[in-house]
Amino acid sequence: MKLGATRRNFFRQASNALAIARVATAPGEAGETPQPQEHGEDYYDKLGVTKIINAAGTYTILTASIMPPPVQAAIAQAAKNPVRLLELQTKAGEYLARKLRCDAAMVTSGASGALTLGTAACIDAMNNAPIQTVPAQVGRLKNEVIIQKAHRYGYDHAIENCGCRLVEVETLADYERAFTAKTVMAHFFNAAEEGQISREDWIRVAHQNRIPCFNDAAADVPPISNLWNYTKMGFDLVTFSGGKGIRGPQNAGLLLGRKDLIAAAAATNNPFDEGVGRGMKVAKEQIVGMVAAIDWFLQQSDDAMQAEFRRRAEMIAEGLRDIPAITSRILVPEIANHVPHLFLTYDQQRVRISPLQVAEHLRKGSPAIELNPSTGRREGSKGIQSDENTIVVGVWMLQPGEDRIVASRLREVLSKAVQA
Repeated sequence: MKLGATRRNFFRQASNALAIARVATAPGEAGETPQPQEHGEDYYDKLGVTKIINAAGTYTILTASIMPPPVQAAIAQAAKNPVRLLELQTKAGEYLARKLRCDAAMVTSGASGALTLGTAACIDAMNNAPIQTVPAQVGRLKNEVIIQKAHRYGYDHAIENCGCRLVEVETLADYERAFTAKTVMAHFFNAAEEGQISREDWIRVAHQNRIPCFNDAAADVPPISNLWNYTKMGFDLVTFSGGKGIRGPQNAGLLLGRKDLIAAAAATNNPFDEGVGRGMKVAKEQIVGMVAAIDWFLQQSDDAMQAEFRRRAEMIAEGLRDIPAITSRILVPEIANHVPHLFLTYDQQRVRISPLQVAEHLRKGSPAIELNPSTGRREGSKGIQSDENTIVVGVWMLQPGEDRIVASRLREVLSKAVQA
């Protein structure tokens, strides 16, 4: 798939950069006495890990988003006391359900963990089987999950971890015929750019067949209202990633939906050792961090966030205005990563450096900067269509002042390549 190919290339380049960084910034010698710091020792420096400016987006390989100060503070506070994990999970879920206007909620080990736990819950509900059956005995039970062929993506293996079989459909008629006595779930990838069957029809047909439907909306906030739009629409389960637009811990996520399915998902989750979710542990700090992130996120304004991201993009574009042959435009993807992105397109006959080479210069520079992985490629991240002549700058994870640094470094690299 296009997205997978882009990310594989991106990951390969990032891995090469990591190898360079290890050589260039080796950690201190053994036996060095650590210097105590009031706010904690900087272990990135101690370990020789290169800090970066994230002009890409909320990608896992770039450690996703930076948590806002109130979320960081809540996590630090939570680390100071032990609690009963089941009580924390229960009360956090109840609190989140009230905040997010759904029947029930739970904090999971990211959206991928939520996919596995939610699928296990549907298998349990449709088979009335004990949680120990997933995944080892699922082959002899109801085990089919219907998915649009155009919705197959790099994360549906989290569903297959439960031992189920994915059944692909293309048309609405295909979908209506696909339900059998072995169907346990209908899965929808919210950010898919193709597919003939709408959300509304997906829900309607699944419910006509009394089958739960699951919507993976991992990266699909902002807007803030998406946190309740899809459960209100009728999806029985919805997942969001914690470390993307919500700005929570990267290793946390949300599973929202029907009370009975959330209860079944909780029963197969850590700390219980019989279920498929035993290894999907979420620590007390991350549970609190996810709750704090939702509190913070709900206090934000869609309009204010969009305006700030657009301001950053415009500032970077303005810094490059007098470089010949560069055209800038600001685009907002339809669903996933629904924030302003800066696209810089130019004629490589006049600016003699490719966007991929620009990205590599910034990656190896100081400070190190990562551009969006769609830079210089036709196959892009969801909703971000680029080409070989285009640099894509994701501005929403930049910290204060980093937009000026990105503008300066881009100007430096591009100016040197202008053909006289």
